[in-house]
Amino acid sequence: MELDWDKGFRGPDLEKATGDPEELRAFLREGEHQEQDFKFRIDSSTKIARTLSAFANTDGGRLLIGVKDNGKVTGIIPDEEYFMIEGAADLYCDPKVKFDYELFDYEDKLVLVIDVPPSAERPHFVKEKDGKRQAYIRQDDENFAANKVILRFLRDRKPDEKRKNLVAYGPAERSLFDLLSTETEISLSKFARSAKIPLWRAEKIMALFLKWGILSYVATDKGIRFRLKEEATD
Repeated sequence: MELDWDKGFRGPDLEKATGDPEELRAFLREGEHQEQDFKFRIDSSTKIARTLSAFANTDGGRLLIGVKDNGKVTGIIPDEEYFMIEGAADLYCDPKVKFDYELFDYEDKLVLVIDVPPSAERPHFVKEKDGKRQAYIRQDDENFAANKVILRFLRDRKPDEKRKNLVAYGPAERSLFDLLSTETEISLSKFARSAKIPLWRAEKIMALFLKWGILSYVATDKGIRFRLKEEATD
């Protein structure tokens, strides 16, 4: 799907920088991290949609466009970059990712800052070029594909719901604790095999434990692994 300048996706006029340069300097000093990413410029709506999805699905984040990975400000033509962001958020993300923006003038170079809040509509999926839909999460300064456990967690999470009584757990739940008492991290498939339960049930249990703050997850290039939270073992 190609974006077209004539189809109404052009952003607002971005002729005047209203951001405080000192605020931008503070952002630059932070470097890239879980809630901040630098982009020299936007050359792919699909790629930037993954970052928008990851920010919205996790803790929110800030995207600085016109900045190299090393923090050097190069500047951009803001209208063109805003157009790419708007297209990525509207056309490549499902549901659409909401964002705010501000333009900064840094030593006569323009930097566009996109602010994505954590979303109540998560999970936000990205429409990939192969036609598939994939949701992403953010960890440190990277985006990772969310697996089915994370998707259940994102859909069902209710922070105000209290943890259930652990005494009510059955054999499968106890099997998860037993497995994590001997191994630091496990995969979804390993838990399902160890507990001798179908994957869908293993997904449901792990998502529930994430929701109650019993488990945490670690995303890697090889997939997502799960561990007991330290406070759950105290």
